[in-house]
Amino acid sequence: MRHAKSSWDDPGLADRERPLARRGVKATARLREHLRRSGIAPDLVLCSPAARAVETWERVRDGLAGDMRVEIEAELYAASADQLLARLGRLPESAGSVLVIGHNPGIGELAEGLAGEGDEEALEQMRRKYPTGGLATLSVDRPWRELDWGTATLEAFVVPRQLE
Repeated sequence: MRHAKSSWDDPGLADRERPLARRGVKATARLREHLRRSGIAPDLVLCSPAARAVETWERVRDGLAGDMRVEIEAELYAASADQLLARLGRLPESAGSVLVIGHNPGIGELAEGLAGEGDEEALEQMRRKYPTGGLATLSVDRPWRELDWGTATLEAFVVPRQLE
């Protein structure tokens, strides 16, 4: 998941400190309901420490089913797709599913690069643009340490404006 839309109202704020914009807050409500309806239940949440990413997490978490461990990790801030893939490769096998909340271009390139197959319409939409609040759901049939480019199936791709 890419963090929701951030605010640029205070140009003096460091990038890491930018909060969500009003539009981002509305988007997280839609995402939270989508997660609830979809029954998404990650075992682990990995989140960037940037204020907009943490706020996105805090606003969507009630939509997730089950108990999950949450890790706010400095290495996820501005991580490239390769860095994100390497991080996923270090996941414990006990993590059956994971939600990563990060930033573009890394998070979009990760999702696109992992998706070797899947819903063609969703793949095309994701390749055109991975907007704020974009959520790619991918399935993997191998151990995390064997995760590589093109080894996942894109099950769905949603953006907040599609969710009502």
